[in-house]
Amino acid sequence: MSATFGGRPGRQGKISRWLLGRRPKEDAGDGGREALLLAAADAGLSLAPAAYPAPGYGCSCDRVGCPTPARHPVSFAWQTQSTTDRGQVERWARHQPQANFVTATGMVHDVLDVPLEAGREALEQLLGEGVEVGPVAESDDGRMLFFALTRGTPEDEDEWWPCELDCHPETMDEHPGLRWHCRGSYVLVPPARLPGDGQGVRWVRGPEHPLTDPLSLLEALTDACARHAGTESDHPGASWPLSH
Repeated sequence: MSATFGGRPGRQGKISRWLLGRRPKEDAGDGGREALLLAAADAGLSLAPAAYPAPGYGCSCDRVGCPTPARHPVSFAWQTQSTTDRGQVERWARHQPQANFVTATGMVHDVLDVPLEAGREALEQLLGEGVEVGPVAESDDGRMLFFALTRGTPEDEDEWWPCELDCHPETMDEHPGLRWHCRGSYVLVPPARLPGDGQGVRWVRGPEHPLTDPLSLLEALTDACARHAGTESDHPGASWPLSH
């Protein structure tokens, strides 16, 4: 990109500095964690308890070879269990102080999940163009999550598909491009901890930002993923297929 962005000299540099320094300070103690979770629930993000990092296998579920340590719900009934009820979220947060939380997608919101560098590039472009962007989170495992309004469930079920038919979380290495989390899927909601010292998921733009139409974000995200894929393909063995 040039030094002139969106028709205003210096805009790119300003946004780049904003992105690099925009990591919200982690609130100390359970109170800060609880406040962030309640803010997500108040914004309509339906929550359910999830696993968390633990010694040994790296996941509190103790499953040998857990493919998604600290990144999955603790209950098989997570879709029906998930809720925006403040009282329930408070109880979970207080009684399970180490737990991460997932938010179920495809009900109120979807999530467009992209490689971190492609996401940062797209976010800079969208903000520079004045596009309304909803909540955005970044994960230290190299992903950026764009929260948007769900597309809903059409009357003709044959025209829709659950996210699991796209790719399962454990197949992300084979599908590292854009993934659209819709019905039947979930993502970690900040604040969340990942295996590794200081690794986690945090808000870049918090849930106070209204959810927006995913189609208004899609072109910038897919273009950024394609550019990133082109860069990566210059290296032997690299592959960045774009999935739905």
